[in-house]
Amino acid sequence: MRAFRLLRILAAYTRYRFGAGPRGVRLRLALESLGPIFVKFGQLLSVRPDLVPADIVAELSKLQDQVPPIPAGEVAAALDRAYGRPHGEVFRSLDLTPVASASVAQVHFAVLPDGREAAVKLLRPGIARTIGKDVALLHLIAGLVTVFHRDGPRLRLREVVDEFGKTVSDELDLLREAANASQLRRHFADARLLIVPQVYWDWCTREAMVMERIDGIPVNDVAELRRHGIDIKRLARDGVEIFFTQVFRDGFFHADMHPGNIFVNRDGRYCGVDFGIMGTLSDADRNYLATNFRAFFNRDYRRVAIAHIEAGWVPADTRVDEFESAIRSVCEPIFDRPLKEIYFGRLLLRIFEVSRRFRMEIQPQMVLLQKTLLQVEGLGRQLDPDLDLRPVAQPVLERWMNEQMGPKAFLKQLREEAPLWAKALPQLPRLVHRLLEDDAPKRLERAIRALESTQRRQTGILAMIAAILAVLVVGLVLR
Repeated sequence: MRAFRLLRILAAYTRYRFGAGPRGVRLRLALESLGPIFVKFGQLLSVRPDLVPADIVAELSKLQDQVPPIPAGEVAAALDRAYGRPHGEVFRSLDLTPVASASVAQVHFAVLPDGREAAVKLLRPGIARTIGKDVALLHLIAGLVTVFHRDGPRLRLREVVDEFGKTVSDELDLLREAANASQLRRHFADARLLIVPQVYWDWCTREAMVMERIDGIPVNDVAELRRHGIDIKRLARDGVEIFFTQVFRDGFFHADMHPGNIFVNRDGRYCGVDFGIMGTLSDADRNYLATNFRAFFNRDYRRVAIAHIEAGWVPADTRVDEFESAIRSVCEPIFDRPLKEIYFGRLLLRIFEVSRRFRMEIQPQMVLLQKTLLQVEGLGRQLDPDLDLRPVAQPVLERWMNEQMGPKAFLKQLREEAPLWAKALPQLPRLVHRLLEDDAPKRLERAIRALESTQRRQTGILAMIAAILAVLVVGLVLR
């Protein structure tokens, strides 16, 4: 009852503070007033229609991560603390006016002592303390929803907040982000489709990250892209290929692909920045996704239903035929249509309606992937409304599936296991000798004899019971 009173007080406060407008508008304004971390959480909820109604989803989608920059004096002081000396001794020059400002950090251009142009990402002073307080409050709210909402346990909102807190906390360690950038750069070492800036490790700390400066065109500036003669349709296809390559080949993907983080080089290649939020997928996750994507592309909805049951995402007693029929009703209308005629927001709402009916549990590790899929959709729609995702994504998927299940996968597994076998095989005689000295065969023999004795006793008891029953039956017949 105390929790309900708290919720009523909060609802009354939003009406008093922001008027008696639609609830989605009041919630959006409240999140904006609470600060940047709540704005981030609102953005996350905007791609979780399983958690909030459609009218609130539409309003939360308007949230923008635009935060006033840190004053120049605080920037200088923060850099001095990060390096333990005046920043003028670290850089040849540094512009104290940021080129980008976000909720956790902001970016400045600088020149290194050897003349290389660089981008410096600097954490906001005191941001760790702010995030700690805000995530604690989110945990409280998640607990209330879990206890008092009828779908609370199924929604696993506490785990969603845990995932959100971990993701945001990871952004506070810029050495981790630098490592993310370095790994992604290795994955796309040929730079055929994607350019990842080089990290300048000698100038990186937990509070400041320094990397190669990227001079590109914002991906949403279509007019400027066309002015440089860049093939927009090819750019859209390349974006889809990059995303699916990260997901299936690497299991490691850029999970914050909004236009502010994606640029295009003058030669038409993508340039990525801001690697604080990266998604990872286990082999099991990738196998599950690959099975579903392949089944979707082939319109094999029964295989989709079975994959959900095998993965444990829906209860084991789910009727396959009913689940198959429900999935078909959602997915069949979207095939063989260009992107401009496919609205994934509506599709997601239908899928979550199905999930409620079949008690499907939300998988927190897929939240970032879902968010990124929506960002890729928005980017693709902006560049080429006629883009068809299937012919672009399917070759990447098929290639990965063949590598996982074909002869190449077998040879790869042999190569990976060979060092273990090479180490274990010479030890086998010693292990066998130890077992013999430990009298293991005799102990095993005694265990088998004991089991046989138990079975004989049980057989005798069963035979006696059967005889008694036979006598009773005969007696009843002869009466």
